[in-house]
Amino acid sequence: MALTIWHNPRCSKSRETLALLLARGFAPAVRLYLEDAPSRAELAAALAKLGRPAADLLRWKEADVPAGLTKAAPEAEILDALAAHPRLIERPLVLTDRAARIGRPPEAVLDIL
Repeated sequence: MALTIWHNPRCSKSRETLALLLARGFAPAVRLYLEDAPSRAELAAALAKLGRPAADLLRWKEADVPAGLTKAAPEAEILDALAAHPRLIERPLVLTDRAARIGRPPEAVLDIL
């Protein structure tokens, strides 16, 4: 099973999720998404695996949220914001071939493994 974590080492939840995966014997590919930002297409594919609206993947309290963008905005607008500002992507995101989960709390990722 392919396993990837979109990781921010400065985030405690991201570090905890990575540690949880490693402790369970998984060796995920670690993508430092702030340095290697996902494309809009990759974000859309991740959302499809997540099965949640784009608004759930956006960190609404960040300063980079474009003025006027709301949770009710069209998916395309939110995806554009996520692609333009990867800092807005909720972290960590764990992806397999078939599913994805946001690691908040870290144990939330276990049901896709």
